[in-house]
Amino acid sequence: MKKSLIVFLFGFFSTVAAIAQETVVKGSVTEGTSLNPIRNVTVTIEGTDITTLTDENGMFELRSNLPLGEQVLRISKDEYVFKRYPIVINQGQTVNITDMILERDTAADLFTINLTDDELDDESGGLDNISGLLQSSQDVFQRTAAFEWSSSFFRVRGLDSENGSVLINGIEMNKLYDGRPQWSDWGGLNDVLRNQELTTGLAPSAYTFGGVLGTTNMNVRASQYREGGRVTYSSSNRSYTNRVMASYASGLLEGGWSYAIMGGRRWGKEGFQDGTLYDANSFFVAVEKKINDNHSINFTSMYTPNRRGKSSPNTQEVYDLKDIKYNEYWGWLDGEKKNSRIKEIEEPIFMLNHYWDINSKTTLNTNVGYQYGKIGNSRLDYSGGANPSPAYYQDLPSYFLADSDGPDYAGAFLAQQNFQNNGQINWERILDANLTNASVGDTNAYALYEDRTDDEQFTVNSIFNTEINDNIIFNAAVNYKNLKSKNFGEIIDLLGGSGVLNVDSFDNYQFDNRNPSRILGEGDKFRYNYNIYADVISGYAQAQFKYSKVDFYLSGGITSTSYQRDGLWEHSNFLGDLSYGKGEKLNFTGIAAKAGFTYKITGKHLIDVNGGYITKAPTIRNTYSNSRDNHNIVDNITEEKITSVDASYIFRSPIVKAKLTGYYTKIEDANEIGFYYADGIFALGVSNDGQEFNDSSAFVQEVLQGVDKRHIGAELGIETQVTPTIKLKGAASVGQYTYDNNPNLYLTSSSFNRTPTTKANLKDYKIAGGPQEAYSVGFEYRDPDYWWFGATVNYLAKAYIDVSPLLRTQNFYLANDGLPINNYDENIARELLKQEEIDPYFTVNLTGGKSWKVGDYYIGVFASVNNLLDEVYKTGGFEQGRNANYNELLADNQAPKRQFGPKYWYGRGATYFVNVNFRF
Repeated sequence: MKKSLIVFLFGFFSTVAAIAQETVVKGSVTEGTSLNPIRNVTVTIEGTDITTLTDENGMFELRSNLPLGEQVLRISKDEYVFKRYPIVINQGQTVNITDMILERDTAADLFTINLTDDELDDESGGLDNISGLLQSSQDVFQRTAAFEWSSSFFRVRGLDSENGSVLINGIEMNKLYDGRPQWSDWGGLNDVLRNQELTTGLAPSAYTFGGVLGTTNMNVRASQYREGGRVTYSSSNRSYTNRVMASYASGLLEGGWSYAIMGGRRWGKEGFQDGTLYDANSFFVAVEKKINDNHSINFTSMYTPNRRGKSSPNTQEVYDLKDIKYNEYWGWLDGEKKNSRIKEIEEPIFMLNHYWDINSKTTLNTNVGYQYGKIGNSRLDYSGGANPSPAYYQDLPSYFLADSDGPDYAGAFLAQQNFQNNGQINWERILDANLTNASVGDTNAYALYEDRTDDEQFTVNSIFNTEINDNIIFNAAVNYKNLKSKNFGEIIDLLGGSGVLNVDSFDNYQFDNRNPSRILGEGDKFRYNYNIYADVISGYAQAQFKYSKVDFYLSGGITSTSYQRDGLWEHSNFLGDLSYGKGEKLNFTGIAAKAGFTYKITGKHLIDVNGGYITKAPTIRNTYSNSRDNHNIVDNITEEKITSVDASYIFRSPIVKAKLTGYYTKIEDANEIGFYYADGIFALGVSNDGQEFNDSSAFVQEVLQGVDKRHIGAELGIETQVTPTIKLKGAASVGQYTYDNNPNLYLTSSSFNRTPTTKANLKDYKIAGGPQEAYSVGFEYRDPDYWWFGATVNYLAKAYIDVSPLLRTQNFYLANDGLPINNYDENIARELLKQEEIDPYFTVNLTGGKSWKVGDYYIGVFASVNNLLDEVYKTGGFEQGRNANYNELLADNQAPKRQFGPKYWYGRGATYFVNVNFRF
């Protein structure tokens, strides 16, 4: 009995001693202004997987497997400025940090408004970027890329947005047509799109395999929004001039219901460019029902109809005669600026999501999405009249200066005066021409029509996540997409005329051969009419392993994609099954694999390495050589291959955070299709009627097949908290993005069958699409009285205009008899074909803000000025393919002014944005 008592007492006191010696880190987090506790703050010991969330009292506690010695405790939450606290953990001791403070991020609006829809739309500049994926990232390099370099159309690693995945509630939003997200489908919904989960590069995502630029999932579950509302007003001179938004979230109500709603409007008669109207509305509703502790169902709907006036790229001659705000697409009508190029998007989105918490470590998320609507792009048809473009080359001084009989200075002067004094579309002349034709029984000389895409897409997927143990997480998902895409032209305005003849006026071909020479009215289909059907089935599986010194992951995926064109009209140049009915069904199989690891040298020093290989189907856009006319597909069509690897060194201390990354990406077997009017095309084979084609001018489709590209470079981001209120930051990107082979090229057209395949000598030419070098330095001051101010200086260089592949083929040096041009000079040719580099430039950007707490309410003001010094700079451009051979290009270059010089886009001058919000 005594012996048993001794054993019991020994065990008891040993247990007490062990408990007394347990190592603990605990504390609390409060809001900086109200000093109220904050729940669901993420608390992490940096360099480890040890993390927890604060409870409803703002309290937290960490106990298991704590690392000893000097560590950094990080606390973070959306809409707050994260904090890092240095601590020392000793064996058997408790670290107690009470009342740590998080301050609301008064600059939060910067991360969602600094990028405007036109900056994220490839059609407004032919330049596409990935910046929108990065808006919530805490990485200084990615923030800089998104908000300092975006106005220069900077692309992270030189890659466009089809290489990243954008999801909403786990449903992928990238378009099957071109692989890119349609940002306008959720434009203006800033306040309800703040809850984002991001991965960068090849890093693992819990939702999808992703692309080489990472994944963004926007969480729009009603229960995840903070209870309360926000009203915002903004003023700007960038894309729109005014914006109003209002949102409210209920929080969790009795009975397990919650909801979130939002409405907004953005508008302006014109932005920075002349004649660029903006008219957009935004609506959002999310309703969630928590059925029990394991099951919730969420319904989300968003509808963001928007109309925008486009702006034109122009030759340098045009900019010199006008200015960088010049836009050739508009003219005066009834005292208003009427833009002929309007992009209109109406694509509502509906989602139903089921969330099943199978147990504390396993979840299954099943989603159904449906989206339909239209994308329309208007333009003038002038099948019965002269080209209405005010910047048409025959109306500019360069045309008269290039007269074959010698410069016509009088004609050039008159053209200059007319363009400078007028220089816009003459709508009155267009209306008069149509009325005159109608009075004598003729069809329209002009009409306004719209290129339409009406998509209907159904998506269903299921996403599985489980924590196998403390060290292993397993993710998997299956997805199915079904698309029916209706594509057609539509007459939207007869402009005073009686009707439009549905015939190609250039070649007299019938667009609808089974209903020839139809006269069309408003609302009738015009020029082309076909459907595209697509089915995509995909799945991926992923395992993540997390240990004290190393984390690593393995991921693999497979995708089956099919396309089929269904021609609703028969083109008279492509009779029967060449254009009418269903064409060949195309099938592609893509595979993907990636792996990576993070080695934690210490809590401050880490090495991160990722590598992956992806094959994927070409997009619909790059599969058909001219889907408007026929079923023809690109020669030797196959899956695109992408190989990518990156390695990073990461340093984190209480004062300094830095990340240096080197990367390499190789793209193989890509296709690119361009459309333009070309002069000087010879040795083209035969026309569609079997006769030799002798005309050297035609509207062509240029098909580049088997394109290889190489992207190599380095990125650096660094920020230093030099004092409690002052932070210094810097970022740099140095890359080299080039064509890595000489791909195949051929032309197709309605005027001739096709050209023989030849090589385009593109190897080592630079890929256009923003600067390949970018640098930024800046500072940020945050005052304890809740105001802040920041400034950055940016230097951007090594941007190139897009080259014309046709000029780099044998067509450039062959005469129309197929023999080399007699006077061809190789040295001169080399200069003519040298790629133009855009001049480097500096920009200075300022931001600032202030917030106040009035009772239980918050008022915030944010303002920014971009390009403070009003720097004039080009953001991109492209060579015109019109002069397709040596003699014509040489003559154009030797003229006093080039008629067909490159067309450019210019960046905006000094612009501002002011934002005021009220939260309750």
